[in-house]
Amino acid sequence: MKVGIIGATGYGGNELYRLLSKHPHVKECILYTSSEAEKAYRDSYPHLTGISGESLTAINTAGIDSEVDVLFMASPPGAAAELLPEICMEKVKVIDLSGDLRLRDSKTYESWYKRKAADPAITRKAVYGLSELNKEAIRGASVISNPGCFPTAAILGLAPAVSGELIDESSIIIDAKTGVSGAGRKPGAGVHYAETNENFKIYKVNEHQHIPEIEQALLEMNSAVKPLTFQTHLVPMTRGIMTTIYAGAKSGSLKEWHDLYKEFYKDCYFVRVRPVGEFPSTKEVYGSNYCDIGIAFDERTGRITVVSVIDNLMKGAAGQAVQNFNLMNGFDETAGLEMAPLYP
Repeated sequence: MKVGIIGATGYGGNELYRLLSKHPHVKECILYTSSEAEKAYRDSYPHLTGISGESLTAINTAGIDSEVDVLFMASPPGAAAELLPEICMEKVKVIDLSGDLRLRDSKTYESWYKRKAADPAITRKAVYGLSELNKEAIRGASVISNPGCFPTAAILGLAPAVSGELIDESSIIIDAKTGVSGAGRKPGAGVHYAETNENFKIYKVNEHQHIPEIEQALLEMNSAVKPLTFQTHLVPMTRGIMTTIYAGAKSGSLKEWHDLYKEFYKDCYFVRVRPVGEFPSTKEVYGSNYCDIGIAFDERTGRITVVSVIDNLMKGAAGQAVQNFNLMNGFDETAGLEMAPLYP
C-alpha cells in the first residue's frame, strides 16, 4: 500500500515514518509538508542519514486521493478540520492524530480547544480508534480519529471497572504525568531545558482538552459516569505517560479486581496486566506499543488504584495509529509493531 503522512516533521510524524517505512504491507511512504517542499527528510532528522532517501512533498489536497491509499494526519489541531473537506475521502482512508475529530459535539470541541470545530459530517463519520475497545468498528472504518495520549492511558486503565459498573461513578480521579515530547517539537518556554530540567510542574489545571474526550468514552461504557477530576503534570523526561487512577469501589477484593482486568484484556496483545503487587514504570514500555497496567485495592478506604503507563509517541500516537491501520485494512493487528520496549 501507499501511505501519506501530513505533519512528518513533528515527533509523531517521524515516529509514524519509523514504523511505516519498515511495515510489511507498506510499499511507499509520502511525506507531506506545508512549507518545506523538496527538502530532504534527513535534513529535518539527521539520524535518518543513509536510511531515508525521501524528500518532503507539497500538500496538494486535490491530488492526495490518487497518490496514497491511507493518509495519516499527524498535524497540530486545526489542520485536519481545514484540509479534510478538500480531500476526496471516498478514495482514501484517513487516520487523524490531531484531535480534530475526537469530540462528537462541535460546541464541546470549540469550548475546550478554543478553535472552530471540524465539519460535523466528517466528525460523524470518524470512528474513535481506541484499538482494544472499538476493534470491530475500526475494521469497517474509512476515517479514524486516533485517541489522545492521556485518554489512551486513562481509558484503558478505567475500562474494565467502568464497564462493569463496579466503581462509584462520581469518584474518579486521574493523576497524569507526561514527558516533554508530548508538547511537540516546536520550541517554547514551557519545554525549554532550563525550565523543565530538575523541575516537576502541574499544568492546564481543570482545563486540559483531553477531559471531555475521556468522559465521552467512559459515558459510552456506563451512562452513570459523572464529571471526573483529571490533572496533568510535566516530568523532565523525553517519553512516557503514567496515569494513576483512583476510584471508590462498590465491592471486590484485590484478587477479584485483578482477575477482572486479566479477563477483560485477555485477547488484547498490547495491554499487559502486571501480576498482583507489581506496578509498571514508563521505562518498561519505552519505544513500544504496549500499555502496562498495575492494580491495587485498599480494603481500609474501599478505593481501587490503577496505574497505567504508555509511551506517548507510540501507544499514545503513532503506534496506535499503525495498530488502527492494520485493523482497518485486514492485516494482523501487530504487523510492524512487535518490537520489545527499549531498555534501559
